Amino acid sequence: MTDPEILKYTQATGDFSRMLESIPYATWIGLQCDRFGDDLIFRLPKKEENLGNPILPAIHGGVIGGFMEMSAAIYLIMSQDTLRMPRIVDFSLDYLRAGLDRETYAECRLTRQGNRVANVMITAWQKSRSQPIATARAHFLLED
Repeated sequence: MTDPEILKYTQATGDFSRMLESIPYATWIGLQCDRFGDDLIFRLPKKEENLGNPILPAIHGGVIGGFMEMSAAIYLIMSQDTLRMPRIVDFSLDYLRAGLDRETYAECRLTRQGNRVANVMITAWQKSRSQPIATARAHFLLED
């Protein structure tokens, strides 16, 4: 999915622009990432193309899921010493409230890491972290 040189550059500099540009889906939905110390916060900007229900208007559920899954994979890359994208094994998503047409944020937390598998929890919110719009659990296969 991404070139090891791009991943090495991102890990060394903290500049996510090259990595995100090398992932077509991340570019299409407008995924952005900011580092605050050791924390990564992922952003999905307000974008008309991401809407699934123009009447509310609300973000398409698939876009929210893709945003959260992609965020978890990038988070895992940045927290590991590997230069490869981890492979998704399982992804379970709970929609808690409508993702309205506004900027959306996500943060990830590594809950378990073995030699071959890692589990990541993802929370997405809009106005307040205390009112998430979705939570997810992702299991990834780590390759040597």
